[in-house]
Amino acid sequence: MIALPAAPARSIRQLRMLARDILKAAGVENAEREADWLLAHAMRLSQGQLLAAGNAPLTPRQGEQARTYIDRRAAREPLQYILGTQEFGGFEIAVTPDVLIPRPETTLLVEEAAQAIGAQRRSLVADVGTGSGCLAIAIAKTCPHATLWATDISWPALVVARRNALQHDVGKQMKFVQADLLGPFAASEEGIFDAIVSNPPYIPEGEMEGLQPEVSRYEPRLALAAGLDGLMYYRRLLAAAPVFLKTGGYLIVELGFGQADAVSTLAQKARLSIVRCRKDDAGIERVLVLRRPA
Repeated sequence: MIALPAAPARSIRQLRMLARDILKAAGVENAEREADWLLAHAMRLSQGQLLAAGNAPLTPRQGEQARTYIDRRAAREPLQYILGTQEFGGFEIAVTPDVLIPRPETTLLVEEAAQAIGAQRRSLVADVGTGSGCLAIAIAKTCPHATLWATDISWPALVVARRNALQHDVGKQMKFVQADLLGPFAASEEGIFDAIVSNPPYIPEGEMEGLQPEVSRYEPRLALAAGLDGLMYYRRLLAAAPVFLKTGGYLIVELGFGQADAVSTLAQKARLSIVRCRKDDAGIERVLVLRRPA
């Protein structure tokens, strides 16, 4: 861990410069911006107030809290875990080390789900592996007549997801269940969901250590690693999903880099029709939309 020197900065301006240098030395991209975010959060100031503070003296409490945050980020702990939130689809989602940090590309699943079920339809949707609940919450806000079942094998993750749902006033639309994929619904009648969405783990085990330290050291391995080839959860989910989908229902999944063909083959074996494969802003095939045929 890289710590601040024993003789700390005496003013906010000095602290900003020192924090920036420490984060740069630790290999943090956008060190200047992140330093300001962390310092503003530590001192309970807006960005504007922080910039306007200039040479204002630091209080001991401000300096101590700032040192704690900068040390944590210099150790490559994700900024989102330190701040406690991440923006997703235009609103703030609370995150802890128990959940994966939402990525911008996952909003593509929200768009596809909304198109599949329709904003005004009364629909039943499952979010498998909900994590922070960001995907289910965004769908609930976009489709106010939908009911969402959010499942996750991790109870601490479900606690975070429930808190987020209540924070964003969609708690009445959502139900939470601790589950390995769709297990609890096995006793239900066939064809209960209009759509199933999932951002499953898809990183091959052998690639985990090569990821950025923020990911490999801090984000939950349970939400990332998926066997030797990264397809373990796709195999299970695609094999099970057709039973739970209504005729004409949709299965919408996020993909890892280069996985579109392999997952499409699994879908064909499961007798699911391929509707489309959506690319993200980087041109990567990121979301596969499937449908149970009539």
